[in-house]
Amino acid sequence: MLFPPVVMTASHSDSLVVLFGATAGAYGAKLGSDERELILLVWQVVDLPSKKVGTLHKSLVKADNLELSDQCREVSGLTPEGLGKAEPLDRVLQQFSQLVSSDLKVLGRSSYTLCSDGQLLIRQVLHPETSKKNFLLSDCFYSFYDLRKEFHTCYPSSAAVKDQTIKTMAEYLGLGTDETEEDFGVWQVKTMVAIIFSMLSESCNHIFTEPETVKYKYETGPCSKSETVDSETVIRARGLPWQSSDQDIARFFKGLNIAKGGVALCLNAQGRRNGEALVRFVNSEQRDLALERHKHHMGSRYIEVYKATGEEFLKIAGGTSNEVAQFLSKENQVIIRMRGLPFTATQEDVLGFLGPECPVTGGKEGLLFVKYPDGRPTGDAFVLFSCEEYAQNALKKHKEILGKRYIELFRSTAAEVQQVLNRYMSTPLIPTLPTPIIPVIPPPYTIATGSARDCVRLRGLPYTAGIDDILEFMGDATGDIKPHGVHMVLNQQGRPSGDAFIQMKSADKAFMVAQKCHKKMMKDRYVEVFQCSGEEMNFVLMGGTLNRSGLSPPPCLSPPAYAAFQTAAAVIPAEAALYQPQALLPATRTPQATAAAPPAVTYYPAQAAQLYMNYTAYYPSPPVSPTTVGYIAAPPGAVAAAATATHTPILPQPGALVRMQGLPYNTGMKEILSFFQGYQYAPDDYNGLIQLSDQARSVLQAPKEWVCL
Repeated sequence: MLFPPVVMTASHSDSLVVLFGATAGAYGAKLGSDERELILLVWQVVDLPSKKVGTLHKSLVKADNLELSDQCREVSGLTPEGLGKAEPLDRVLQQFSQLVSSDLKVLGRSSYTLCSDGQLLIRQVLHPETSKKNFLLSDCFYSFYDLRKEFHTCYPSSAAVKDQTIKTMAEYLGLGTDETEEDFGVWQVKTMVAIIFSMLSESCNHIFTEPETVKYKYETGPCSKSETVDSETVIRARGLPWQSSDQDIARFFKGLNIAKGGVALCLNAQGRRNGEALVRFVNSEQRDLALERHKHHMGSRYIEVYKATGEEFLKIAGGTSNEVAQFLSKENQVIIRMRGLPFTATQEDVLGFLGPECPVTGGKEGLLFVKYPDGRPTGDAFVLFSCEEYAQNALKKHKEILGKRYIELFRSTAAEVQQVLNRYMSTPLIPTLPTPIIPVIPPPYTIATGSARDCVRLRGLPYTAGIDDILEFMGDATGDIKPHGVHMVLNQQGRPSGDAFIQMKSADKAFMVAQKCHKKMMKDRYVEVFQCSGEEMNFVLMGGTLNRSGLSPPPCLSPPAYAAFQTAAAVIPAEAALYQPQALLPATRTPQATAAAPPAVTYYPAQAAQLYMNYTAYYPSPPVSPTTVGYIAAPPGAVAAAATATHTPILPQPGALVRMQGLPYNTGMKEILSFFQGYQYAPDDYNGLIQLSDQARSVLQAPKEWVCL
């Protein structure tokens, strides 16, 4: 890849060093976009007051990968054999500094500043490559003049900055443009020097006064939601290693100027990093250069870079908490996140855990505990350290024990602090369900059993597939489906499992569907279709497996219980259909529907209700008729009417069922009730929805302000 010439000048612009370079890959506007290494440097010192020049130097650079692109071979005339005899980049840069100092001494100067015909050589090649090879550039590479911008300032009627090249600038001034007269790189440097002398002539009298700068390091800092963020300055980086810190991301974009506090690592719903980050640059020019690093590598991973918006950045990085703002007000601090703290842990406990070898900035003021809106601890905390050494000492304590728990420690960012606090402080502890829904189809819904093979199983469905997609997939066989005979299968998290069961009107119809639709395409996936019985369908819905090797019983059932279960039918009570969360199944596309089809709530047969259920069991969704609307939104009066008609207890409006996962095995009723202290309980009618022991019922019916189901 070819590098544009670069000029180095003194702080008062008395001396310039014109520098030109090439890489083993792309040339021109795409310089540096393919991560290819530097293979050529050409430079010359220019004394501005006397308009004298030093010796012109040309140096080949030995790259780690000597393979050259066709464009590079054609334009530069270089060969792998010639490059194999050259010095590596670090040695060439040392020689560069020595020769420049020698030339400046001859001219009676001591300092200089860089200048190039664009941003690419400095920002997109030298800084990224030296960062990857773990050696530092000298200070002169952090300040330079962009000759294109200087030329446009001097000659406003010339082409736009982004359209300028050395050749177009020379043509504008009427200079010679025959590149074949000199060696590759030599013509470019000599032409740049001629352009500079033209700009210094009496007719122009141009002065180099405002160099471009490259930030030495990324600056952390808070971001307020009230700030205005220009969408033309934000990108989204995707595919990051999960342990990446803001400093790692800043290193990936080395050479480009990131705004203060401009790296925001994105978290998933569980509060863990999801491999994405939003990065805010100081201006749109820097953002456009960042987009050229699409699919550049961080270690062995390539990183995707896309445009993003200021609104997205503020959503992740912005905060409103005064406590967080005060915590982050200390600048240039290293932030460490602690996760898994005992809920009883105090500031003294955390400081004692970290020890004297990693002192916290400001002592207790350098600790920020993350809490729920009611003040209960979440087990997370953020800690400030004044230097990298203290932070490294703290990270060595990763997974050490505090109390009876091991503690996880990770590098963090100001944006992550805001994001975690925003999530915990804005999310209600127990969200209430929307308006109840009532079934149009008559309850109760019974999933058929028996050995007749009048059902089919669809396996490998796209996760976005809904009931209508299945009906379209079935084609003419849709008319042979029993009323309410389509059963979507959801996993424990309430997401589609890729399976569905369909009850056909006869075993012959099921056989024909299996023959006709097996491995037929639905969207971009082929779907397997197997004939099965209602008995087999129930086993799978209970967590068993069904494959070509036969049936495997649900792991939660012992062999005797499994035998007893074979004749049981899974029944979904009418009252249960009224209160199922709505977010798990795709909305039906039937015109008459006014609400999405509800998701699955598991209601196992009475024989199995008191068994320890397999935590990987499938959750059957409500049966859906291929010809009727499954559910409609219920007006408040309809709920009471439905309750009267079926003579079953109904949850009051509003109400919610809460399912708790991850409880300690020794948790008792009192611990659960204590956990929900402060929340309004449901009336005794709740008891009709679940089976309760006499002891549990006595606890629930006692006078209280709250209750847990």
